[in-house]
Amino acid sequence: MEKKISLANLPTKIEKLERISRRLGVEIYVKRDDQTGTELSGNKIRKLEYGLYEAIEQGCDTLITCGGIQSNHCRATAAAGVRLGMKTILYLRSSERQAVEGNYFLDELLGAEVRLISPSDYAYRRQEIMEAAAREVEEKGGKAYLIPEGASNAIGTMGYFAAFDEILEQEKQLDLAFDTLVCAVGSGGTYSGLHFGNVLSGSGKKVIGVPICNDGDHFRERAMEIWKDFSSLLQSDEGMKKEDMLLLDGYVGRGYALNTPEEMDFVLSISREEGIIFDSVYTGKAFRGLVHALEENHELFRDAKRILFIHTGGLFGLFAKKFEFDMRMEK
Repeated sequence: MEKKISLANLPTKIEKLERISRRLGVEIYVKRDDQTGTELSGNKIRKLEYGLYEAIEQGCDTLITCGGIQSNHCRATAAAGVRLGMKTILYLRSSERQAVEGNYFLDELLGAEVRLISPSDYAYRRQEIMEAAAREVEEKGGKAYLIPEGASNAIGTMGYFAAFDEILEQEKQLDLAFDTLVCAVGSGGTYSGLHFGNVLSGSGKKVIGVPICNDGDHFRERAMEIWKDFSSLLQSDEGMKKEDMLLLDGYVGRGYALNTPEEMDFVLSISREEGIIFDSVYTGKAFRGLVHALEENHELFRDAKRILFIHTGGLFGLFAKKFEFDMRMEK
């Protein structure tokens, strides 16, 4: 196992959603990775703990990464950078100047250097642009560490590979076993880590990802790309097969960080049914996919008896969506 620094509040607790479990006739639990910290909240800090150890070992003083304007990953990177005494440069995707709210506000509050990048440049040139920024840092006598979108590379994926072991240990402590794990899939690292952990431990669980951008085939290919480098870290010759990766398509909606009225209604209704708040970008879409699949007796869930949903955070980004809730809360 690769070395890491310890920044997250781990292990995160597991709790049962009583009302929705009764309604759907399946035991549904939530792993509260939204509670990994406050400034550091969400799944990204598990990934960052490994990459940031490497950055320190390499003598870096600047972190450079990228994401959407409300990126949870970028906010967590900015907070971690402050904790470690590092400067942070964030490339945030935006077609125009945005209101400074939600995660974007916290990025500024934490003192990160925010550079807005057009959707086109983000899609096709972000690596080139971040590498140019790294050269700028070096020309000034510093040393930069580049972190990909969502920290979803081999070393970042170690975070959820380790989280799978954490879940196995919690099963012993709670005296129960989950037959199915479910998470949102946005950049691929969280799902890949859980899937690799399941396969390599021989646990035999179903690990189901719900894509919130792109489709299942895209993320199967992405997971296989991650596996090439990840298997080298582990010195494993296990044959990982993309056809074994379970992805539930159909819940991307209008696209990344875009929502339909039905999705917003779902987030609102679950918050009032269970007192748990999902975000509209990741967990709201993924949990909606889980609920709909159970209601429709989807083949992926036909044998499910006890499900663990990974709550990957995202609360701060929800504040930027307030206007989309206003009319719904007046009903």
